[in-house]
Amino acid sequence: MKILIIHTAFIGDIVLSTPLIKKIKDIYPKSQISYLTIPTGAAILENNPNIDKIIIYDKNNRDKGLFNFFKFIKKLRKEKYDMVLSLHRYLRSSLIAFGTGAKIRKGYSVAPASFVFTEKISYDKNKHEAEKLLSFVKGDEEKKYPIEIYPSKEVKEKANQLIGNIGEKKLVVIAVGSRWETKRWPVEYFNRVISGLSQEKDIVTAIIGGREDESLELKVMENAIDLRGKTTLLELAAVISQSNLLLTNDSSPIHIGSAFSKVKIFAIFGPTVKEFGFTPWSENSKIYEVEDLSCRPCGLHGSKKCPQGHFKCMRDILPEGILADIKRYINE
Repeated sequence: MKILIIHTAFIGDIVLSTPLIKKIKDIYPKSQISYLTIPTGAAILENNPNIDKIIIYDKNNRDKGLFNFFKFIKKLRKEKYDMVLSLHRYLRSSLIAFGTGAKIRKGYSVAPASFVFTEKISYDKNKHEAEKLLSFVKGDEEKKYPIEIYPSKEVKEKANQLIGNIGEKKLVVIAVGSRWETKRWPVEYFNRVISGLSQEKDIVTAIIGGREDESLELKVMENAIDLRGKTTLLELAAVISQSNLLLTNDSSPIHIGSAFSKVKIFAIFGPTVKEFGFTPWSENSKIYEVEDLSCRPCGLHGSKKCPQGHFKCMRDILPEGILADIKRYINE
C-alpha cells in the first residue's frame, strides 16, 4: 500500500504528527509512506525510519502560483497512492489530496472542501493535537505513541561541539522565541532567569532560537551559551536531547522536547490555553499560566500585541518563581 501524508503547517504541527507515522507503520507494516510538507517540516523529519520518501512542497517559492500548483499535483498523481491523509485544515491541502486520485482520501470534516474526502475525520477540540491526528487510522486506541525525532550521529556530534565539554554540570536549555509576540514571555523575565542561573556553578545554560530571535536583547552571562541562529532544526533537537530541563514558550520546542523523555519541560502559556491541545506530549512537564484571567484565550495563535494592553497573561508569571523551580528540580 502506498500512503501519502499531507501536512504543510508549522514545525510543531509536523512534530506532533510523528506518533501517527509510527501508528500507520504498525497497522500497515508493509506500506510505503511518503510525507508531503514544507522545507522546514522536511528538515525535522529527516532520518525517520518509518518514512520512505519526503516530498517538499515549497509553497512560498518554487511551487508558488496556480501553474506550479497544478504541475505539482500532476507529478503526485503519477505516484498512484492508495491512501492519502490530509492533516492540515487548509483548502490547498484538501485540493492536493483530491488531485492525487487516491481511492481513499481522509481529512477533517471541518476542513475547507471536505467534500473531496472519501472519509471525514471528526475534529475533536477536547483532544490533544497528537490524539486528533492519531484518530486518522484505527488501531490500538489505548497505546500512547511517542513523538519521534532522529538526529543523525553527525548531528549529535555537532550538538556536542556547540555545547562544549560541561562535564558533570547540568544543562538547562531556554527557548526564547515564538512566531507570535504575545506568546513570548517578556525578554526581561528571561534575562532574570538567565542571570539567576549564571550564579549556579553546576548549571550551564544554552539559549536556543532561530535567526529571527537574535535581535532579542538577551544578557548572555557566565555559564551561558548563545545558540540562537547557530543550529539546524535537528541540531537544535540534539541540543535539547542533551539537556536536563527545557524552559520554553508555547512554541515548537515544546513538541521537540517531548521527543526526549528524560528532558523536563517547563512550558509558559500566556494568551493560549491548554485546552487548544498543544501542551507537551511528554508527561515529564509542567505548565505555567495565569488561571481565571477573563481575557484568556485571546486567540488561537496569539497576536502582535495584547488586545487589552496589560499583557497580564505573561507579566503575571514572574521569573523568580520559575527560577526557583528550575533550581529545585536540578538539585533534586
